[in-house]
Amino acid sequence: MQRREFIALLAGTAVASPRMAVAQAAKVYRLGTLIAGAPIPATAGSGAILVAALAQRGYTLGQNLAYEARGAGGHVELLPQLVEELKAAKVDVVVTVGYPAAKAAKQSGLPTVIASGSGDPVATGLVASLSRPGGNVTGIAEDASTLSTKRLSLMKDTLPQLHRIAMLWNKDDLGMSLRYEATAKAAQALGIAVQALGVREPDDFNDAFAAMIREPPEAILMVSDALTLLNRHRVIDFAAAHRLPAIYETDAIVREGGLMSYGADARESFGRAAALVDRIFKGAKPADLPVEQPTRYLFVLNLKTAKAMNLAVPTTTLALADEVIE
Repeated sequence: MQRREFIALLAGTAVASPRMAVAQAAKVYRLGTLIAGAPIPATAGSGAILVAALAQRGYTLGQNLAYEARGAGGHVELLPQLVEELKAAKVDVVVTVGYPAAKAAKQSGLPTVIASGSGDPVATGLVASLSRPGGNVTGIAEDASTLSTKRLSLMKDTLPQLHRIAMLWNKDDLGMSLRYEATAKAAQALGIAVQALGVREPDDFNDAFAAMIREPPEAILMVSDALTLLNRHRVIDFAAAHRLPAIYETDAIVREGGLMSYGADARESFGRAAALVDRIFKGAKPADLPVEQPTRYLFVLNLKTAKAMNLAVPTTTLALADEVIE
């Protein structure tokens, strides 16, 4: 090799090496999601919102971001095993939906961001306080008392004669049981009696429906968790068949035929969860990241469902809706 060619080769190597080093050193951040229901896909629903919000912060799926989704399909007892799978996959952060998933993630020691559905994280012991979580969990949490009062008020506006409402919730979910208690207190303050219909498994819905047939309520309020969401179509169909107005916590159920919902805007909640994930990716500890509360809530009303049950929705209620489905 001639001297001139040898010098050129050295120069080319000097230019190429830093690029190769950067490519080799580029970190791939690993995000896990955990839920007691069906796994959260990265390409649809809340998973897509999460991934898109992270993309805005420089994390690209398939490049410097890996995504591991785990869901128990309603079998809560599988959550510890699924958390171990996430640990084996070496995730840097796990985003959870629902109290059981958050509890399992907390016990694993993995850095955890609650996106929604955990209930009061202080009352359930997930964090020491909202301002200083103090452990491996932070995230987004709703004020159950305020939300319960608002949901009941919306139903009362729709049904001025409302005196008795049936509440469906999972008795085995501590977060949702606390939400039931908050709702019962809010109902008492509004002069509304609560027909308590706690369920633990799918067959319990038959007993709940039978109880409502024996002692008909004037409306239904369903608290969302993996069990109730997996059986949501049974609730929607029962409410339609018996012309019982029902209010839910998520607008997705209203789009499937439920009457109305009031709850945190998933786009905001999962977007803010992504911001917390970003901070943890960059070295922050969940213990030092205050638990946040949603700032945007959506009231969604299905007018088609209302007409099917011959329910005349007052114009004042219609005016409050963020979205009316016709």
